[in-house]
Amino acid sequence: MRWIKRLFALLLLLVVACAALLAFYAFRSLPKMDGSLNLTGLSAPVKVQRDASDVTHVLASRPRDAWMAIGYVHAQERGWQLEFNRRVMRGTLSEVLGPNTLETDKLMRTLGIREAARRQFEGLPSDAKLALQAYSEGVNAFFAHTDQALSPEFLLLGIDPREDARAGRYWDPLDSVGWSLMMALDLGGNWGTEFARLSALEAIDTKALWELLPPYPGERPAATADLARLYRDLGVYRTKAVTTSAAPASETSTGIVASVREQIGADMQRWANELGQSDGKGSNNWVVNGSRTASGMPLLANDPHLGLSAPAIWYFARLQAPDADGVKGMDVIGATLPGTPFVVLGRTEQAAWGFTNTAPDVQDLYLEQINPANPAQYRVPSTGSEPAWANFGLRMETIQVKGEPDVSHMVRSTRHGPVLSDAQAIHGKVLDTGRFVLSLRWTALDTDNRNVIATMESNRAQSVDDLLKAFRDFHSPMQSVVMADRTGRIAFKAAGKVPVRAPENDIRGIAPAPGWDTRYDWTGWIPYEETPQDDGAARGWIATANQRIHAADYPHFLTQDWVAPYRQERIEAMLEQTPKHTLESFQAMHADQYAAATVRLLPFLQKANSDHPLAAAAQAALRDFKGEMRADAAAPLIYTAWVDAFTRRTVGERVGQERFAGMYGKRLFRSGVEGILERDDANWCGAARCAAASGLALTDALNRLQAAHGNDVSTWRWGNAHPAISIHRPFSNVKPLAKLFEVRTPTGGDPFTVNVGQYHLDKADAPFANRHAASLRAVYDLADMDNSRFIYQTGQSGNVLSGRYRDMSDTWVAVQYRTLTMKPEQWRSTLELRP
Repeated sequence: MRWIKRLFALLLLLVVACAALLAFYAFRSLPKMDGSLNLTGLSAPVKVQRDASDVTHVLASRPRDAWMAIGYVHAQERGWQLEFNRRVMRGTLSEVLGPNTLETDKLMRTLGIREAARRQFEGLPSDAKLALQAYSEGVNAFFAHTDQALSPEFLLLGIDPREDARAGRYWDPLDSVGWSLMMALDLGGNWGTEFARLSALEAIDTKALWELLPPYPGERPAATADLARLYRDLGVYRTKAVTTSAAPASETSTGIVASVREQIGADMQRWANELGQSDGKGSNNWVVNGSRTASGMPLLANDPHLGLSAPAIWYFARLQAPDADGVKGMDVIGATLPGTPFVVLGRTEQAAWGFTNTAPDVQDLYLEQINPANPAQYRVPSTGSEPAWANFGLRMETIQVKGEPDVSHMVRSTRHGPVLSDAQAIHGKVLDTGRFVLSLRWTALDTDNRNVIATMESNRAQSVDDLLKAFRDFHSPMQSVVMADRTGRIAFKAAGKVPVRAPENDIRGIAPAPGWDTRYDWTGWIPYEETPQDDGAARGWIATANQRIHAADYPHFLTQDWVAPYRQERIEAMLEQTPKHTLESFQAMHADQYAAATVRLLPFLQKANSDHPLAAAAQAALRDFKGEMRADAAAPLIYTAWVDAFTRRTVGERVGQERFAGMYGKRLFRSGVEGILERDDANWCGAARCAAASGLALTDALNRLQAAHGNDVSTWRWGNAHPAISIHRPFSNVKPLAKLFEVRTPTGGDPFTVNVGQYHLDKADAPFANRHAASLRAVYDLADMDNSRFIYQTGQSGNVLSGRYRDMSDTWVAVQYRTLTMKPEQWRSTLELRP
């Protein structure tokens, strides 16, 4: 007994010691928020103060010092986020994670994000270069000289950025330009949609393609070419299926690090395969003038919909500095993007603005024919009857791989841009890459991309006119900007560059075009003066929700792939039904969970016949369902599982289940399914017609829900199946760590509600989970700017050991806000950064 007691005491002592060490480490990993710190390179002291809403106020005497200080603060609060994002855009994940991320690195190197950033940086004016350089110095200074312990991700993965930071090469201005390009990559692409059409047309004809992926309501297909016949005549498809596999994990890797490397490789490959899809990438914004508000002054709301992550993509801060040293100052507050030194969405003292994604077609895929006599050449336009050929551009990239020899990756390019199919394994499953490759033309890679200037100037704007002038330089991706100022003026402008396509272009960027035919080349750009705009005078309000933003007679082609107008129509209805809007009416709009898309298909579900033992209970739950996608109800779950099962049956069987699996997930084919059901289309539903397919889908859905949620339909809850998951990279991929690092909470809504909750139905572990939602919500009160509000779904800290890592989550779910003020009554903390 004596030895047992001693052993127990020893174990208890070890547990206490470990707990003490963990507590000490956790304390040391938190940023210093009070007192003072030295920051070499500042010209004068800078105050960094946090208010009751946990917004960080950077108060400097010179713009350069403010930009340097926000770089330091971002590194303090979001160090791992900077590290991971830097490696993604540079294509250096494999240097620390091994061969599992090699395909993602190859894609980033192929796109040439860093090369494009270098060209764009060289063309910037001196004050923009100064801002990016100062920001980089702030980031590097933190990692080089801080006493703050690195966050757990660095320790668990064995990554130490301090040596590079001391040499000044950890973060540089090209990384900030590059991160702007990565945002354009996430928001501004349709290459995946073009490839999906190419893939589908191997199995169906052109008419069926427009049934599956129909154009915007009231429009005809933008492409008039018979695409199926074109690709068949060219012989672009492989003659047999090709399977690919992920790179093997290093044999020397063991334990948690090996698990992280393997899982993150698969995760990043999924991410890469999903690029170039506009599906589910939306936002809402609206603004009303004083004639429609109780205060007599404008109100402006914004909720950009992005992939949910922990930490969040945004960091709220204020940057204040007067004009100094020939550089114009700023006083601006709102959402900064860690990796860049500016407020992206927010307000100044006199003006406010908000974005939604316009999603014009600014990416075109080109089929490049390989010279059968010389595979180093591809076909180019010819003035004669014989084909003409030119050499591929070549650039060798060397990728360091942890634990293995370096990998050499040859990047090929054509007159249109990089050869994308060299870095997208999925292309090789469809395309005969021995005869054809796919190259990418993308506006964001152009040298004249001046997003940095536009964002910097918006931070100085004091009027709608100033904002309109600032966004003239905005390039990629085009944004639908609503704005207001304290004179009472409101406006909307589509800001960004969109190519002009020739009248004889019968594909119009909808699907891959023959790269040797000049009629498919871009012929110019839509002038800024001619992009859609509105002053709000006609109705007293303006709203956008990724719908078609122009009238049917607009003279330019922007895209065919607008988002179905369900959210827009709901926002318009709510704006009209309230004569005088307030912050509270805007809050109710942000919270709205009515889904007109659900109401449209609900009668087909309510008529579905199923012999499943739970069918009667399911139909009873649907009886009083009015399309409100509430978290505490069963009906939204039953409906969503049914429409998913119906889509898998009808579309999957028509195009082939393997092909369908590569296209479905974020892409829901909902507009196509609506048409199939409403036409009772036997070509898709089969000879027994759509009622039979609907009944079988209900049986499939109930089998699935019974297995996951039990036999009592009355206990089923949409919110349990539809939690908002803010994923952490990489630790969402490691089950023992996911619960700690992710932020999860039950939510309502769906992809078609104003309070959006986009699910990815290809995620087998949680297919209905809310993964793409309001990345922030903001309301700006032009009657009293300091009465403006904001919230987002995690917290300001990027350190999981901080109490500020997830402290906004419950407020976000409840659609409540924090105050966004430049004049806080008190400071929660005050830190002075000293030269």
